[in-house]
Amino acid sequence: MRIRYKKWARPELEASSFYVDEPENLKGKWKKQFKNKNQPMHLELGCGKGQFMAQLALENQNINYIAIDLVDAMLGLAKRNIEQAYKEANIEPNNILITRFDIERILLLFAKQDEIERIYINFCNPWPRGKHRKKRLTHSIQLEKYKEFLKEDGQIYFKTDDDELFESSLIYFEESGFKIIEKTYDLHQEPIFEKNIETEHEKMFSEQGIKIKACIVSRI
Repeated sequence: MRIRYKKWARPELEASSFYVDEPENLKGKWKKQFKNKNQPMHLELGCGKGQFMAQLALENQNINYIAIDLVDAMLGLAKRNIEQAYKEANIEPNNILITRFDIERILLLFAKQDEIERIYINFCNPWPRGKHRKKRLTHSIQLEKYKEFLKEDGQIYFKTDDDELFESSLIYFEESGFKIIEKTYDLHQEPIFEKNIETEHEKMFSEQGIKIKACIVSRI
């Protein structure tokens, strides 16, 4: 998603208590960054405007969350949405961190010691052109990187509107040694998650009559 430059985003992020400015420094030490005693740690790749993560983290105070995006303007909106959600619940956002980074270089941020239990990938860029497909967040190249820090029984939750990306991703998962636990070609008719939190893209595509594809895969 393209978004206009927002001059307020960088200053607000730098002033935020849950924004990490130099995430490379926390490789292998993310658990210590949270000011709580939670053990599970989940990660969202490409958090966009943060509505999904704001609701997810707020409803699961026993889990720590990290959300990553590449664009300051997008993260600025995510920061505001998270703050608003927690303010309405009268809770301090102490189980969530957001940071700006290029996901293709994810191994600079996380190590085996971080023990990420779950990764969320929601409506990522499908990169339909052949020469660009290696950029997909579900491509085998990326999956091999995730395996470096995802726990042995860790899972990936994936949602997309794109048929070709979904079919290809199922192949990528199996090629990389992930087991497909659940899958659906119409998430809203065949729910596979305990609770599905709709993203902004999900609502838009659903209103257009596009079925949402989703799967849960486990590292084995």
